[in-house]
Amino acid sequence: MNGDMSFYLTVLVLGLATYGSRTLGYWLLRGVAVEGRMKAAMDAVPPAILTAVIAPAVFLQGLPEMLAGAVTLAVALMRAPLLVSIATGMASVVLLRHLLG
Repeated sequence: MNGDMSFYLTVLVLGLATYGSRTLGYWLLRGVAVEGRMKAAMDAVPPAILTAVIAPAVFLQGLPEMLAGAVTLAVALMRAPLLVSIATGMASVVLLRHLLG
């Protein structure tokens, strides 16, 4: 039970940290008009974080993952919505793992 409790405590603390960081961001920017370069910079954060999380898996796993990464990058460069890029990447890695083993 002790291991289970530490897991739930970790999930709770991480959830509170996530919620707190988002709330703090809104609170700090409550009087700031987010437009122009600042809006562009803030819009670039989610894809940048997603790239930072996914890139190590793409380059360290194998050929199917690298090829799927290239397919996903090509779709993203065509200015597809982020969800379409993610879905394409997931589908291509599953298909390429099946085909290339």
